Amino acid sequence: MKTTKETADQNIHDNIVNNLQDLLEKNYDAEKGFKKAMEDSKSPQLKSFLKEQAVQRNRFATELSHELRNLNEKPKESGSVTGSLHRTWIDIKTAVAGNSDEAVLEECIRGEKASADEYKEKLEKQNFPPQISNLLQKQATEINSTLSRVKTLEDLAERQ
Repeated sequence: MKTTKETADQNIHDNIVNNLQDLLEKNYDAEKGFKKAMEDSKSPQLKSFLKEQAVQRNRFATELSHELRNLNEKPKESGSVTGSLHRTWIDIKTAVAGNSDEAVLEECIRGEKASADEYKEKLEKQNFPPQISNLLQKQATEINSTLSRVKTLEDLAERQ
């Protein structure tokens, strides 16, 4: 029989793990989304940018997997059903919009806003250990930077 403290510690551990697994899954989704957007884009510069973002999200997933293993947990190995549905939506939208770079960028903005919001919410509502909190804050900062860059690219695409 577990003591109250052991039960509380287990609940805290489970909560941290569930939140990290959720973010890991979202980063798998984002990586696949950026790869899909890269296929749909026409501009070589945009393709290069999207490839950088896919690599970044792969790094995020690796870092989160490492933290989960440090907690003696097995990281998830793939993205979510929601992510697959979002990529299908990208397919439909880009087909209707004639595969324009602007349409690709709009979807990237939507996805990055969702990622930024998710990180912000988890950082505000959860009490992560300092090492994990620092990692998530760093990743959130990079996501916000990407969001700013995508918005700039969209402005440029609109002017062309």
